[in-house]
Amino acid sequence: MAPSGAPLPPLPSTGDVASDSYNNVYRDTEGLRELGVTHYRFSISWARVLPNGTAGTPNREGLRYYRRLLERLRELGVQPVVTLYHWDLPQRLQDTYGGWANRALADHFRDYAELCFRHFGGQVKYWITIDNPYVVAWHGYATGRLAPGVRGSSRLGYLVAHNLLLAHAKVWRLYNTSFRPTQGGRVSIALGSHWITPRRMTDYHIRECQKSLDFVLGWFAKPIFIDGDYPKSMKNNLSSLLPDFTESEKRFIRGTADFFALSFGPTLSFQLLDPSMKFRQLESPSLRQLLSWIDLEYNHPQIFIVENGWFVSGTTRRDDAKYMYYLKKFIMESLKAIRLDGVDVIGYTAWSLMDGFEWHRGYSIRRGLFYVDFLSQDKELLPKSSALFYQKLIENNGFPPLPENQPLEGTFPCDFAWGVVDNYIQVDPTLSQFTDPNVYLWDVHHSKRLIKVDGVVAKKRKPYCVDFSAIRPQITLLREMRVTHFRFSLDWALILPLGNQTQVNRTVLHFYRCMVSELVHANITPVVALWQPATPHQGLPHALAKHGAWENPHTALAFADYANLCFEELGHWVKFWITINEPNSRNMTYRAGHHLLKAHALAWHLYDDKFRAAQKGKISIALQVDWIEPACPFSQKDKEVAERVLEFDVGWLAEPIFGSGDYPHVMREWLNQKNNFLLPYFTEDEKKLIRGSFDFLALSHYTTILVDWEKEDPIKYNDYLEVQEMTDITWLNSPNQVAVVPWGLRKALNWLRFKYGDLPMFVTANGIDDDPHAEQDSLRMYYIKNYVNEALKAYVLDGINLCGYFAYSLSDRSVPKSGFYRYAANQFEPKPSIKHYRKIIDNNGFLGSGTLGRFCPEEYTVCTGCGFFQTRKSLLAFISFLVFAFVTSLALIYYYSKKGRRRYK
Repeated sequence: MAPSGAPLPPLPSTGDVASDSYNNVYRDTEGLRELGVTHYRFSISWARVLPNGTAGTPNREGLRYYRRLLERLRELGVQPVVTLYHWDLPQRLQDTYGGWANRALADHFRDYAELCFRHFGGQVKYWITIDNPYVVAWHGYATGRLAPGVRGSSRLGYLVAHNLLLAHAKVWRLYNTSFRPTQGGRVSIALGSHWITPRRMTDYHIRECQKSLDFVLGWFAKPIFIDGDYPKSMKNNLSSLLPDFTESEKRFIRGTADFFALSFGPTLSFQLLDPSMKFRQLESPSLRQLLSWIDLEYNHPQIFIVENGWFVSGTTRRDDAKYMYYLKKFIMESLKAIRLDGVDVIGYTAWSLMDGFEWHRGYSIRRGLFYVDFLSQDKELLPKSSALFYQKLIENNGFPPLPENQPLEGTFPCDFAWGVVDNYIQVDPTLSQFTDPNVYLWDVHHSKRLIKVDGVVAKKRKPYCVDFSAIRPQITLLREMRVTHFRFSLDWALILPLGNQTQVNRTVLHFYRCMVSELVHANITPVVALWQPATPHQGLPHALAKHGAWENPHTALAFADYANLCFEELGHWVKFWITINEPNSRNMTYRAGHHLLKAHALAWHLYDDKFRAAQKGKISIALQVDWIEPACPFSQKDKEVAERVLEFDVGWLAEPIFGSGDYPHVMREWLNQKNNFLLPYFTEDEKKLIRGSFDFLALSHYTTILVDWEKEDPIKYNDYLEVQEMTDITWLNSPNQVAVVPWGLRKALNWLRFKYGDLPMFVTANGIDDDPHAEQDSLRMYYIKNYVNEALKAYVLDGINLCGYFAYSLSDRSVPKSGFYRYAANQFEPKPSIKHYRKIIDNNGFLGSGTLGRFCPEEYTVCTGCGFFQTRKSLLAFISFLVFAFVTSLALIYYYSKKGRRRYK
């Protein structure tokens, strides 16, 4: 086998030998035994049994080969499913008759089938007459893409299909009359199909989808399973191109299948389906929907899926993750069709056992469960990841519920932090209407409006936090959710426009001070991040951004100065600080990361030395920790790749702080191997500065990513780390294609503990986008429920010291499509998921049916200096103003009324 990345030697251009099954019966059947299959589909070669194509003296070696194969299958207890014709017509029949274009071929096919029934029928209970007649007719005789390569006309393609249907019917009736009574087998024809969805949900587009299926599957299925004739849509659209069946032929063809043999996969879908037969609608690899359509369209037949699978690149060796996940998807959809839709699916056949010559694609793709080195002498079969997956699936007879996938009942500790996130709160220093010192009277007699009394003003009072009209609505939303913590980020560029304290925006600072103090008064703990990447200028003051941003070592010093200001101004109310929130390691240079780590450590030590004793807060960094899972769970190479990516994504910034004080060994060794020496070195003093600069471990987690070492899709392959990113296509996805994989959170938490010890951990952001047009944000409800449950498993079952969970995010105003509140026309509208999250908070987890309710005592944050009068300063000031205005109004009314009476006298 060639080493990873090495060019492969050229492969043979023909299928003369390919996997050499003829000489390797025992090898092939051992593969079947390893898989544990109950059925094996293979084809008898017409040309191998009857080299001239017509009845006469058969090829005894050919017959002996198939008898040997069938005998071996009998020993293993494997049922054969035998195809009579899989596109390999004897050359003499093509030369003499023009192949299937000649009606006489139906009789020759009948003779060949009779020979097979006589020789092998005692051991075969499932027969397939012809494989995928659509491909034979259309691409064999119309487009010429496949054997025999005749580039005829569409008329010729429809004529060939006509003859194939008659040939199939002759063979079925032969078996039914002469062999079924003694052999007791079943006969069908393997029909290939795609699935098609409407471009728009209108009657016209739905009819076009129906037409598309008629022109491909219905072309052969309707004559056989319904009435012996072609679909009306074909007859109406093709006119004289489509041959006619006589009434006797219709009766002859109708009912000539004992089950519906279905072929579904890339051979037809996405490769050989003629574009004109899509009728401008959209193809979709949905096997479940196709099975349901067949069930309804053709009177609920028994369906045997006789060919299904996908393909990988010809250079892919044994870790064929793409193939494996398509296989998983199709088998899951088959199970859903059986269990949920009531479709009578009686069997499933993965295609194929081993790699081979793939017709027009040659050796450029691989479709086998077993890898074959075509250039080797022995052609040994090596099980791929897909084979190991299929083997396990057969052993389990499907997808049994796993203990780790079952929901857990239980609760979190009573002091667990339940939070919500708003990356950036809207800083709006607009004052409320109650700050106007003027006195107004109601003009009862004339304008019926308030009129300002000139020259009369109330005593100007000092501003209060209640004056900011933007704060109270946000507090109200948080109280409605019943969260105990609220996480948001400060805007460094807004507070220090020049990047230093020569110009401080005191108005913004006052707004933030009011925000955190009002949160504390509402018994909600503020969790404040000093900096988070954002647009524009990475969320940095423009002056710092234009001088290199984090590439410049002075930015770290400027950050420490900015942190000092924030601690001084806000630290009295803020007990949880995040220095740097979710730095994007994938879009950051090693130099920038180096300075960012020093900035964090400087801010942490500043707080620890100068502010902690008085303010008694905690401070750390929050890293994004999406889980990285090996795409092939049986592959050691994929496990190594997953660990490498985790170290580059997470360990790069986590290891210096929570671990050794230096960068991960895996990272340094990999870069040295790549001759990349750009990763800086820490001095011993810098290591001491950075190591241990945390009070807790905070992580944001959103999804799970699969990684594979095989280079399958060059667009998604990272040559730098030699890793292919992908997803399991059976996973649920958000509208933005973010995979919903709840167990990934639990794995991430366990990995962090394994790497950095039993630290207090907070999940400081976890959430998903949803369809903004959906009335019920069901995806977010599902996401929150299952991710929180995985967090509970980590706490209860794994003993993770998990201290808090923050849902993402508060509203759509700051993060479109990701909020618990919709935002439109300056109004916040709660989504249904709020009640869902609130119930989890109220129960402090997931209560069992026998549990009465939450048993934790209510706890309130003690605010020094927040007595009755302190907490109600704004209210008392407002009441005083109203009393003053009322007394003044009475005095003025009394004065003017007396003056009016004197004038009247």
